[in-house]
Amino acid sequence: MPRGSSDKRERQYEKIKESQQERGASTARAKEIAARTVNKERARAGESRTASRTSTQDISSGRRGGKRSHSGAAGPTRDQLYAEAQRKGVEGRSSMNKAQLAKAVGR
Repeated sequence: MPRGSSDKRERQYEKIKESQQERGASTARAKEIAARTVNKERARAGESRTASRTSTQDISSGRRGGKRSHSGAAGPTRDQLYAEAQRKGVEGRSSMNKAQLAKAVGR
């Protein structure tokens, strides 16, 4: 945690770190996730000197919860594929399932 951070952010960091360790993450990975999450929240609240555009304008990390993981065998979620199909103007996308959406957007 950066010097001068609030008690609230210190508690938030510790809670996230402990939660990640309980889920099986290594200590180093848990610290990294906690630091990134807290730094993003600090940026969103205007508590940091610099902040990237995604830190201030993106969906909050608490609500996002892996929506952009794109990893694993399952790949992107149906909602992500639907949004991509919407951007591409795919007709009949509302009645498509995940596999059909993936085929329609070319995945």
